Amino acid sequence: MANPTISKRLPRAVREQQMLDAAVRVFSRRGFHAASMDEIAEAAGISKPMVYAYLGTKEELFIACLHREGTRLLEAIAAVVVPDLPADEQLWRGLRAFFDFVGAHRDGWSVLYRQARGEQRLAGEVAQMRARMVAVVAGMLERAVRAEGRAARATDLEVMAYALVGAAESLADWLADHPEADPEKTATRMMNIAWLGAGQLLCGKVWRRPGDT
Repeated sequence: MANPTISKRLPRAVREQQMLDAAVRVFSRRGFHAASMDEIAEAAGISKPMVYAYLGTKEELFIACLHREGTRLLEAIAAVVVPDLPADEQLWRGLRAFFDFVGAHRDGWSVLYRQARGEQRLAGEVAQMRARMVAVVAGMLERAVRAEGRAARATDLEVMAYALVGAAESLADWLADHPEADPEKTATRMMNIAWLGAGQLLCGKVWRRPGDT
């Protein structure tokens, strides 16, 4: 049973994080529709009226979870991608941070992508977070192209960034289903897939259809 007396002694920010932690676990395990506010409140050790008062309806609570996990993921990547580093090291650091996050927060990843992707009304929230991730990757690629003394079209950078992010998301789903898998080895696999192509593109090399000049 929830014990609101104990919970009220905690600072508001701590109580909110406590609620979000519990909600992420319940949403991940039960799914958005099957999860109940009663179950979330009990898991958090907080009364249900307090959950409503702090974070609103179940949909609003889910969106709050989505925003928190997405922000944590982006902050983890931004913290290690240093602009002055070579492009391959930037990408490697970003991928390692990404897969480390997924490995350490499998419930969060489930809420971020699996649960949210299945809800049409939340599709816009997921699209916004993916766009932020793509912007980070596109910026990194643009700096790499400039370091080669060349210019790249914004559309080409965006397409490449979307491709890299999409591939990383798919592999993250695999990692979430394999708790025995090593996030760093997963990042290495993704780096091999991505950099063998991206590295050539950054140097200006492109594939052409047979017969094209």
